[in-house]
Amino acid sequence: MQGAVLHGPRDVRFEEREVPKILKPTDALVRISAACVCGSDLWPYRGIQAIAQPTPMGHEYCGIVEEIGSLVKSVKPGQFVIGSFFASDNTCPTCQIGYQSSCQHRELVGGAQAPFLRVPLADGTLVPTLAVPADDLVPSLLTTSDVLGTGWFAADAANVRPGSTVVVVGDGAVGLLGVLSARQIGAERIMAMSRHESRQKLAREFGATDIVTERGEKGVARIKELTKGVGADSVLECVGTQESMMQAIQSTRPGGFVSYVGVPHSVELNGEQLFFAHVHLHGGPAPVRRYLPELIKLVLDGNINPGKVFDLTLPLDQVAEGYRAMDERRAIKALLYPNGRK
Repeated sequence: MQGAVLHGPRDVRFEEREVPKILKPTDALVRISAACVCGSDLWPYRGIQAIAQPTPMGHEYCGIVEEIGSLVKSVKPGQFVIGSFFASDNTCPTCQIGYQSSCQHRELVGGAQAPFLRVPLADGTLVPTLAVPADDLVPSLLTTSDVLGTGWFAADAANVRPGSTVVVVGDGAVGLLGVLSARQIGAERIMAMSRHESRQKLAREFGATDIVTERGEKGVARIKELTKGVGADSVLECVGTQESMMQAIQSTRPGGFVSYVGVPHSVELNGEQLFFAHVHLHGGPAPVRRYLPELIKLVLDGNINPGKVFDLTLPLDQVAEGYRAMDERRAIKALLYPNGRK
């Protein structure tokens, strides 16, 4: 088969790869229905996160179970499934409290930008739908694999509640779906920080009540102005830079909550400054598996349409263009179909 392989900075190739096989009795082999490029894929693509060797790319996936290992009981061939970027057994003590992305036996799932994917710990990782969904639902179901799950975790970790005042720092796909998640949970006011018209429009569509174009200290000042000097109850940090993290913390009211789900790069926090900020801080790799059943149901019931974050659709063999478009901010998120299917 052919799939996406990153060879170095801005060097993604669609090239021959070995077809994955069942290696352990707890594995499943999934035929990919749709995959996509994640914002976190851009860190190694830009050379900010080093790779030691050519690396198969992609960790967001949904598709049809092709084959299962002898110990797999919860899914069967022919079922449509969604899984997260960390495989988990969903039975260890850490999984049982809802942090499957820190499972004691977790394995990173990678190489999903390809026609087939091996998923370890299939029983604890994959969630099947009752029937194979209609094609038009596949993009939204794909978002539950990571980007929606991460946006939902951002809202949950920031303690968004009905009536909350929320700020979302970051207008990428995670930030936009953080807006959607906060609205779905019942936030009353959602301020999306964005400078890009197309992303502002989608943020509004997903439930943002205010758009803040300023950044850094000016962005903080604008949030304080909009909240009459108080700050927000909940701030979702969805970027992962020093500026975005400080902007999030400083936009939060005393006693408020900051979630951080953007993979941090060169972020350092001053202990004394954090001490006197008087905010709750919680984040990390989103435990997507915790939320998958609920999010899948919301999509299938027609309550949400997170697939709108995909504003570029490509056949898988044009994956390199998907990376370029997202890197150049010509696209929010690129949807990829194996074999050119749409």
